[in-house]
Amino acid sequence: MKSRLIPVIFTAALTSVTTMFIAGKYQEQLPFLTTSQKQVQLPVNYAHYSNAAMVRSTPPADFQDAAEASVKAVVHVKTTTKARAVTAYDPNDFFGQFFGPRQYMLPPQMGSGSGVVVSPDGYIATNNHVVAGADQVTVTFNDRYTAQAKVVATDPSTDLAVLKVNENNLSYIEIGNSDNVRLGQWVLAVGYPLTLDATVTAGIVSARGRSIGINRSQSKNAIEAFIQTDAAVNPGNSGGALVNTEGQLIGINSAIASPTGSYAGYSYAIPSNIVKKVVNDLMQYGSVQRAYLGIEYRDRKGYNAEQLSALRIDKTEGVYVEGVLANSGAANAGIQKGDFITAINGTPIHTEPELQEQLARYKPGDNISVSYLRSGITRNTTVQLRNVEGNTNIIKQQGKVKLLGASFRSLNNDEKRKYNVSGGVIVENINEGLISEQTNMKKGFVITSVNDKTVKTVDELQQVLASSKSAQIAGFQPGSRGMYYYGINNLDESVAAD
Repeated sequence: MKSRLIPVIFTAALTSVTTMFIAGKYQEQLPFLTTSQKQVQLPVNYAHYSNAAMVRSTPPADFQDAAEASVKAVVHVKTTTKARAVTAYDPNDFFGQFFGPRQYMLPPQMGSGSGVVVSPDGYIATNNHVVAGADQVTVTFNDRYTAQAKVVATDPSTDLAVLKVNENNLSYIEIGNSDNVRLGQWVLAVGYPLTLDATVTAGIVSARGRSIGINRSQSKNAIEAFIQTDAAVNPGNSGGALVNTEGQLIGINSAIASPTGSYAGYSYAIPSNIVKKVVNDLMQYGSVQRAYLGIEYRDRKGYNAEQLSALRIDKTEGVYVEGVLANSGAANAGIQKGDFITAINGTPIHTEPELQEQLARYKPGDNISVSYLRSGITRNTTVQLRNVEGNTNIIKQQGKVKLLGASFRSLNNDEKRKYNVSGGVIVENINEGLISEQTNMKKGFVITSVNDKTVKTVDELQQVLASSKSAQIAGFQPGSRGMYYYGINNLDESVAAD
């Protein structure tokens, strides 16, 4: 048995020695033979998906510089309203018909909001609803310095107001271009929410050109084209800044969508391009030089499904022209009922808020290029914009009109027909001034005469007051019966004190 195993063992040993000899001599030429000192490197990659055509996102930016710069130019606005008697005129009040209208005492009130310093010499932009009706306004800066502020002018239509403090060399925010705002862009909301100190929150732009109807409570000619964000905004943030990561102002925070009154996910800011135009007008003229195209339209939400289909609004981009006012800029340019406005100066128009946003940047007398669709064919025309009175004049609110402490505008054609009058001046908002000090006049009052002289426009109101030491203002309050009369005294003394 052993004699048989010896040849097998010898053969195996010889084979092993031969294999080792060949491997040692020829391993460089035999790639399938390796040693521990040199191993073949397998192709290894990180486990990610790479595609040159895919959309790449930028990681969140560092907000530190933008936040530190912004808080220095955002102020805490505090308002005080004195106790005052309010007269209730109710035509259905049986006792009032015999004993006269009832009077109620409103207790003093305090409010709080935010503001944005827009120039080093003390001009501050905020919301109209922050300062509306206030008798006293103070602003507190980030370094806790407090100063009295004067309400220069307000614009309820856009919910903007301008304040002025007697300070110089203030930190202010550079106004950016809101046309460059994009969905998903990172933004910061800066303000004084819930009476806290300066607070910065971050979010992204979730929508543009939003109309939520909130400004209609302040003005019949409300303009809304909000930037919608998910940056946390609470009561007290109104009037504060919405800035981009470069620290530029791209909006004024104005409203929130909330079932509770506190932040619930969406906040809304007035675009900076509207802010810039309105603030400059208020500073220069005391009122906004608002330009009108001269067409009638309504929000798409105002049409039912059958109307949308019949007018092809559901299949056509642009704003449907429901009517054209006679002798308006649109009428003279050839725009007709049934057209669709698709662009203003090359900027595409898809919705009614977008049209409002574009027009809000221009003043009466400006010529704009309008693209519109008629019978499927795109046409272009040039329209000269006009003011509410149908001309291109600059409407200023200066002198004694400004001292009344209210914002005025002339009735438009629709309002003239509604109230069956040939003209008049509507009181859009009442702030600190002679009207609030000497009368109980309410917002919305329509002035038809002053000192027995008919007043149909703001210009005529200015002319009558310019030569008056006192004023007997007559007019009516929409929704109430009869004429009302208010006396204003000491107009000359007020001018001298100013």
